[in-house]
Amino acid sequence: MDLENQKRVLEYTEQHGAENVVVLLGAADAEGAGLAAETVEAGDPTYAGPLTGVSLGLACYHVCEPVVKEEFDEAVYEEQVSMMEMVLDVDEIVEEMDDIRGEYCQYC
Repeated sequence: MDLENQKRVLEYTEQHGAENVVVLLGAADAEGAGLAAETVEAGDPTYAGPLTGVSLGLACYHVCEPVVKEEFDEAVYEEQVSMMEMVLDVDEIVEEMDDIRGEYCQYC
């Protein structure tokens, strides 16, 4: 997660409270999704951004997870996400996100 997005997440969390913020990711691989999820839940593991040492414990999901997918209007999901979903290893992403949430998430 780039430094500007870390700053935005921190600002939104300060404004609205961590219990009211959900982060939705669209990373193309499990490792990238896991790193971004860890950043917003446990702090920046690269020690380079605004979330360094800041454990927000935010709820964080990937757009292709079934629990998220069922919240979308089917036509919108089909138009906006389904092409990407066909080339992703969705099972690997879901497993990574479950692992990260299980370890760090305070608001899931």
